[in-house]
Amino acid sequence: MFLSAKILVFALSGFLRVTTGFDIGLSTKCVVIPKEMDMCHKIGYSEMRLPNLMGHTSMAEVILKSTTWQHLTHTDCHPHVRTFLCSLFAPICLDTFIHPCRSMCVAVRESCAPVLTCHGHAWPNSLDCDRFPADEDMCLASLTKEYKYLDKGSWKMPACQTCPAVEEFFTHRRVLEVFCDTVKVKLSKKRTVFGDREYNIECQVEFITQGSLLPYETQSMIQQWLLINENCTQRMTLTHRPVVYLLVGNIEEGIILVNQVYRWQRRDSQLTLATQKWRYHKCL
Repeated sequence: MFLSAKILVFALSGFLRVTTGFDIGLSTKCVVIPKEMDMCHKIGYSEMRLPNLMGHTSMAEVILKSTTWQHLTHTDCHPHVRTFLCSLFAPICLDTFIHPCRSMCVAVRESCAPVLTCHGHAWPNSLDCDRFPADEDMCLASLTKEYKYLDKGSWKMPACQTCPAVEEFFTHRRVLEVFCDTVKVKLSKKRTVFGDREYNIECQVEFITQGSLLPYETQSMIQQWLLINENCTQRMTLTHRPVVYLLVGNIEEGIILVNQVYRWQRRDSQLTLATQKWRYHKCL
C-alpha cells in the first residue's frame, strides 16, 4: 500500500513507509512553523501540528526546547538530522501523525551523539530510539539505511578535539611558515531572536595558499569543525566584533585537525612585514 500523491507533494516521498497510522485527536491544530525554528524551514511544508510529538503544547515551549537542536542541525552531523528532528518538533499537518522510523533515529543518533557530547550534552531519553516504530509501520525512513551516496570521498566529519591555544607571532619568518599551510577565518557573532545570550557564529574561510588543500572541500570541513568544536569557537569570539584568525592544521585519515591558532592583527609589525614578503616566498 502506498501513500497518495498528496503526501508526496511535501517532498517526503523518499522517506515514507506505510501500513497503519496514528490518528490525530481533535485537540491538535495546524499552525505555521515559526520563523524562530529555522531548522524546519525549507523542508517541504510550512505548517505543523500542535501539540507536537514531543508533547509540547505551546509554540513558546516548542521554540524554547528546539534551540539546542537548531545548533546541532547546523553541524550537518547526519544528512537526515533535520528531517528527524522536525518530524518530532514540527510534525507535518496530515490526517495522521507520522513518526520517524527507528532505523532513522539510530542512524542520526550514531552520527550526532558524539557532536552533542562535544557540546556538553548527552543523547536525551526523550529521543530513545526504542520508542519509535519499526520500518514496517507508518514512519519516516531513509531511502537506504546507509548514506554512501552522500560520501565525500576520503573526507570524514571533523572530530571533537581539545581547543588549541591562541598563539602570537614572534618573527615574520614564522608568519611565512604559517602562511604556507593555513587558512584565514573571519568569525562574527550574530544575535538570534532569543536575545543577547543566544547567538549564531558566522564564519568566512579564505585560502592564503591552496597547497595540498582542496579549497571547496576544505572550506566546508573547516566550517563544520568550527560548529562541532563550539567551545573553541566561543573562546575565539568573546565579543560581537568580527575577529580574524589563522588556523594551522593537517589532515589525518581524512579528518581535519586544527593544531595552532593565530590572531590576525593588522597592527602587528611582523605580520605586516611577512605580508609584504609573501609574494616572493616559496613554500617547501
